[in-house]
Amino acid sequence: MKRLIVLLGVAGVSLSAVFVRWSTAPSLVLAFYRMAFSALLLVPLAAAQREAFRAVRRRELLLSLISGAFLGIHFACYFESLRWTSIAAAVVLVDTEVLFVALASVLLFRKKLGGRAWLAVLLAFGGSVLVALADAGEGGTALRGNLFALAGSVCMAVYTMLGAVCRRRLSTTVYTVLVYCSAAGTVLLTALGSGTALTGWGPVNLGCALGMALFCTLLGHSVFSWGLKYLPPAFIATANLLEPVLAAVWGLFLFSERPGPPVLLGGTAILLGIVLYSRGETE
Repeated sequence: MKRLIVLLGVAGVSLSAVFVRWSTAPSLVLAFYRMAFSALLLVPLAAAQREAFRAVRRRELLLSLISGAFLGIHFACYFESLRWTSIAAAVVLVDTEVLFVALASVLLFRKKLGGRAWLAVLLAFGGSVLVALADAGEGGTALRGNLFALAGSVCMAVYTMLGAVCRRRLSTTVYTVLVYCSAAGTVLLTALGSGTALTGWGPVNLGCALGMALFCTLLGHSVFSWGLKYLPPAFIATANLLEPVLAAVWGLFLFSERPGPPVLLGGTAILLGIVLYSRGETE
């Protein structure tokens, strides 16, 4: 039953691209709405843990806020990538986050990777290049979207690494509330600085953002955090690989997006690289 719940969480996360495609608001507006709704939905849980919030140390608060800032930028970049490239390409590229974490571990923390891990990184890197350059000749729009997806992946990697430090003491509720508030604030300031209007986008965009907050954030990513308490990390990591597959299926049936051979080949290489690296980390 627990594994089924995690798989349903993956299905929820895969709907993010669908909600973005249904929306008409700018990416910054949509990202702000999603993070604001996510934070508001956690208010009842946060109210029950007021003592835990008071116990947060200054260093943990600062790192959580920085982590949230990168999460907000991640969503803005990811949503923008979906305006320019296919769902399949955007989702598979944004999911290369684990490989940026691996490279950062080597460069910043002097972690040593084994031969299989390096093979996984190179395999996924080659697949990313293939997907990123796919359809680049079509006015450069696909390439632009693919680069936004990769930028979102890098931001997600920073968010993940900072989160690993913060979660050593902070509970899931405390950390996620701080992160979501910071993400919403970061995107809000970015939107105001760029002159993007935050109001007047109609109920469709509010509904899409609320749908992402509910299905993709609370019933998606939060389920993964819950599942790590009961299931092996290897299963969670492997289950997450279904997201780009499901997202591509949504794109095919709802928007008639048929991924080209370069995207299929590169996406397969990326997924194989992530599987290879995740298994090595687990062992």
